[in-house]
Amino acid sequence: MKIEHLLYDYLVTAGTSTTLATYINMFTLLTGVLIITFLIDFIIKKIIIQLFTQFAIKSKTNFDDLLVKNKVPRNIAHIIPLIFALEFTPLVFIDFQYIENIIQKGLEVFTIVLILWIVRSVLNALKDYLKTVPRLKDKPIDSYIQVFMIFSWVFGILSAFAIITGIEFIKFITTIGAASAVILLIFKDTILGFVASIQVSINDMVRIGDWITFEKYGADGDVIEINLSTVKVQNFDKTITTIPTYALISDSFKNWRGMTDADGRRIKRSLNINMDSIHHLSTKEVNNLKKIQSITTYLETRQANIDEYNQKNNINKELLLNGRNLTNIGVFRKYIETYIENHSGTNNDMMIMVRQLAPGTQGIPIEIYAFSNDKRWKNYEYIMSDIFDHVIASVPYFNLEIFELPNSSNFNNSKK
Repeated sequence: MKIEHLLYDYLVTAGTSTTLATYINMFTLLTGVLIITFLIDFIIKKIIIQLFTQFAIKSKTNFDDLLVKNKVPRNIAHIIPLIFALEFTPLVFIDFQYIENIIQKGLEVFTIVLILWIVRSVLNALKDYLKTVPRLKDKPIDSYIQVFMIFSWVFGILSAFAIITGIEFIKFITTIGAASAVILLIFKDTILGFVASIQVSINDMVRIGDWITFEKYGADGDVIEINLSTVKVQNFDKTITTIPTYALISDSFKNWRGMTDADGRRIKRSLNINMDSIHHLSTKEVNNLKKIQSITTYLETRQANIDEYNQKNNINKELLLNGRNLTNIGVFRKYIETYIENHSGTNNDMMIMVRQLAPGTQGIPIEIYAFSNDKRWKNYEYIMSDIFDHVIASVPYFNLEIFELPNSSNFNNSKK
């Protein structure tokens, strides 16, 4: 006497029809298997979660904590009940081969789904762990995890279709291969994103936390996420701009990482001087400028060298143009350079230069090129503004004028 027919034999002996006895036997076995399966699942889940939790508390690494957080133990706990269900399904539906075939295939498909759940939860835990590693937290970990999951799901879906249709997996793959062009078209963005993610990572083009400017997409801010298909940028106005990952290798953008990695942030701004105010300095003017302490030594040394040259070469100084002379704009450039070198907000270990650019319709530009020692945006702007506040206010002391386009006040003053 077989256990799967124990109730059936009893019912038939008691006078029940064979058809009714068959159905009662099947439903009784099904109910018993379901109850036992859920009980096993409940007990195993409690045991495994408890063991994982206790181990995570005692261990020094946080990877096991992340496994618990991402429900890895919970998903693993479903394996034993599923195996039990697979083993006893043929016994339950021994008299119903058609239903047994459907249920068996359903359980096999669920096995694939369960494996994918476990893989996904493990990969999510791995992703969270890798983001805590200092040298990996700025890498596009999401992209690699997504690529692996996409291939896993594709493989799982193909396996499920092969099980449902009854076609051998190899033949099913061969059939799908004929439709590869359609598949490539459907997953075009995913494939491009995958290739882009690899190139971005290998070439170290963008990291999470980098400040990038991407004019085509209106992005100007910090990269907060890099995944397979998109790069998310939080702009300085706190809006989020989404950029296709493959655009990082197909379009041009600006990455400001070099500025943040450097020892200073560049100051590069010019001041336009009215060319009519530029002239050679007389001895009296030089003596007056010597009162500016930061350039007193420079003027004394420079003027002594000029006087020695002019005397040695018998230069006629009745006309100021003859020989060598100081100019007010030249002394002004030296003053600015000295001031910046002594400014507490600039980095003297990096380049400091005050140069004259080509004259134009708006005067002659005097450009300040230096680096602030504080790279934070607010402090950087303060340092740059502080320098130019002083420089602009210093212009009249050198008998120079800042060029400005005519305005209503200019015309009113000319009428008077």
